[in-house]
Amino acid sequence: MAHWVKVCDVAGAPASGAVMECEVEGIGVCLANVGGKLSALDNWCPHRRGPLGQGWIEGNAVLCPWHSWAFDADTGVAEYPEGERVAVFPVQVQGDDVLIEIS
Repeated sequence: MAHWVKVCDVAGAPASGAVMECEVEGIGVCLANVGGKLSALDNWCPHRRGPLGQGWIEGNAVLCPWHSWAFDADTGVAEYPEGERVAVFPVQVQGDDVLIEIS
């Protein structure tokens, strides 16, 4: 059953244009701030399991630090290669807490 889990405090969230790694209930998460909007993606690139939370943002994409695969922060779909993707988790801010929805 899906439920909301705290990832971090708002003050601890990445600044605009930055990413960070976190773990929530055993799930690796990449928390990204794209132009002031927080997105949460599976932290592991499907190519060689590069840690997306150690990567960077270009446009609306989170780039893997190992081989620069780019994943749309809203959909998780890769620019290349076609058909690759990572999971995306819904994000909400409640008071001072950043929450994601996980199953």
